[in-house]
Amino acid sequence: MGGKLIALGEPEYPDLLRMNDHSPPIIGILGDVETLNKPVVSIVGSRNASIAGLKLAERFAKELGEAGYICASGLARGIDTQVHKSSLESGTIAVFAGGLDVIFPEENASLAKNIRQNNGILLSEMPLGWQPRANDFPKRNRIVAGLAHAVLVIEAAKRSGSLITARLATELGRHVLSVPGSPLDPRSAGTNALIRQGATLVTSTEDVLEALRPLDGDEPGFVFDMHEAEDEDIQFAQKTGQTAEAINDDIRNRIISSLSANPVEIDDIVRFCNTTPAIVHLTILELSLAGRIEHHFGNRVSLIG
Repeated sequence: MGGKLIALGEPEYPDLLRMNDHSPPIIGILGDVETLNKPVVSIVGSRNASIAGLKLAERFAKELGEAGYICASGLARGIDTQVHKSSLESGTIAVFAGGLDVIFPEENASLAKNIRQNNGILLSEMPLGWQPRANDFPKRNRIVAGLAHAVLVIEAAKRSGSLITARLATELGRHVLSVPGSPLDPRSAGTNALIRQGATLVTSTEDVLEALRPLDGDEPGFVFDMHEAEDEDIQFAQKTGQTAEAINDDIRNRIISSLSANPVEIDDIVRFCNTTPAIVHLTILELSLAGRIEHHFGNRVSLIG
């Protein structure tokens, strides 16, 4: 089929997805591998979307693409379909609940073909020929959440797969963003509930970019790369006259000592420890892998034990 299998330990495996406690051991992809290396925002929502919801999905997907983000979703009817269509030019990732040769729903077969032809990606952890079952969709949703720096929810009922994606994103410490809706529309009951529970309220693409914007630039926010982190360590060492090894030990201890059982924003850790975002993210990744960090809404973390 012209695709590729990428195992968890290989360099092409997406960094953010690798940080998931239940990362797929192998993912299959069709399309441009380079798209996996770009910052991702996942946009999800109702299958039975309103006209207003579809227009919002179109606007967010196009404008986030223009800002340099890849838009990911689940190729479902409604909001997902609109997200993929609106981000074809900038790049999009469609995550399957079944095998890569099983388009679901079938009506999106031409859309899947267009995604691949426009440097996008079709992605699945399931074997070829696998017909999606009900319990496969939450598995797909964990990948949709795991690939992204943030999950944006546009229209979701109280009991919907979009809320599962939002919950999984929260557990991973990712930004959860929600578009408010009319209390009279049941399709907005889930998004309004997310806001009450602490999700970031957004009404424009600028709100999304503001939530993702890093401290030291206007490039897409929180793009974490191990090699870039090492480079920043070296540059910081050269400026301060210290070795990278000494910085790692000293700043790692300083970061750990700044944490407690009370959640604190990662941006505040960067300021308090007077270091680079890359070093802080690298240390938090180490602590996460060791099971010592708990992630919270608003890009906050706390120390366990």
